[in-house]
Amino acid sequence: MGIYILLSKLTPDGRKTLKERPYRIREVDNELESRGVKVIDQFATLGQYDFVNIVDAPDNETIGEVSIDLCARGTVDIITLPAIPVDSLIELFKNGKIEKKKVE
Repeated sequence: MGIYILLSKLTPDGRKTLKERPYRIREVDNELESRGVKVIDQFATLGQYDFVNIVDAPDNETIGEVSIDLCARGTVDIITLPAIPVDSLIELFKNGKIEKKKVE
């Protein structure tokens, strides 16, 4: 399983749907769960993106398929980012799995 961050921006159709049916957000969460993607946390945001979702998915292929499917509906545009816990990143550097470069 891997952690992914989904940055979502509603389209005009998506904004209309949300206004008419705000509970649609939870319906989509349930759809994700049925496809093996667990919603860990979710935030509505002000600014460039309307939502930030943190999810746990089995693999890149699954989250890619889910993201494409959601975008294909025409109500949302999504940027999907794989996330690495900071402690894991530190361990990669400590174990020499990521080359340390000298900064000048």
